[in-house]
Amino acid sequence: MRTSVPRLSESDEPAPDRLMSTATILAPEQQRVLDQLSAMGGKPIESLTAAEARKQPGPTDAVHAVLTQDGKPIRPAEVGTVRDQTILVDGARIPIRVYTPSGTGPFPVIVYYHGGGFVIATNDTYDASARALTMAVDAVVVAVEYRKGPEHKFPAAHDDAFAAYVWVCKHADELRGDPTRVALAGESAGGNLAVSTAIMARERGEMMPVALLAVYPIAGTDTDTVSYREQANAKPLNGPMMSWFFTHYLRTPADAQDARINIVDANLSGLPPTTIIAAESDPLRTEGETLTSKLRAAGVSVDYRLFEGTAHEFFGQGAVQPVAMEAVAFAASALKNALSK
Repeated sequence: MRTSVPRLSESDEPAPDRLMSTATILAPEQQRVLDQLSAMGGKPIESLTAAEARKQPGPTDAVHAVLTQDGKPIRPAEVGTVRDQTILVDGARIPIRVYTPSGTGPFPVIVYYHGGGFVIATNDTYDASARALTMAVDAVVVAVEYRKGPEHKFPAAHDDAFAAYVWVCKHADELRGDPTRVALAGESAGGNLAVSTAIMARERGEMMPVALLAVYPIAGTDTDTVSYREQANAKPLNGPMMSWFFTHYLRTPADAQDARINIVDANLSGLPPTTIIAAESDPLRTEGETLTSKLRAAGVSVDYRLFEGTAHEFFGQGAVQPVAMEAVAFAASALKNALSK
């Protein structure tokens, strides 16, 4: 299946997408991170087992290397408190990490899902993003360590994401949070989990989140879109890697059409105000545009922004990329607006 959708500009006016192009011109700070990642000698993810892939250097390691080269400390941004705990939901244990701002609260709450294609990465990998949102929104951020494939196939990650959200809604006061002000957020695979969890909450009669944030989300399973073709050799994410992720997480080809994975074809009506952030050099860019269009067609309010000169994974790289701080501020503004009502 071939997909061609209009690119949405920052002013929300449709603009023709490029059918093909030469390599995207990246911002110098972004290029430096990717050059450092390349210099670290990691093997192509799609050539490895899942266990091997989880040991490969990633963008977070590249950011740390850049900081070291510049003589800067690798120091996590300070928030009030950070603690790990395990919640019990229907007999299943789900690890979470709770980031709490300084102050007394009660604070709004953001349930956050990290990326990694449903196969790799952890809350440690995406720690910078969770901390940035905690500070920028002045909210409790609950990062969910969901199960991953191939050890735990679809819909394991989705089941954990939903179960953790329901638990947080019921126990928000124990986290110094306000149970009436809960949002969902995620990056890449986590962006998919955030939107899917909101859909499941609507379908199962659970409390709806007041806002959604999806940062370069996996929104579909068509790997022949405009951006997949245009960014065929992009780093740190490309088409072969996405196919590898799907192979390791999905049980059968039929799962690729399940609305929890292929959310561009889901019933999106009744979802809360949504913010979608896109990177230019990213095979997932087109499906983020498609999701934006589908949400608006369903009557959902959407703030969309494409950050030019960026690559997949840039959002949590504020320590070395000013544009990442701009993206966090854009997301935080929308979240604070929804969470203050």
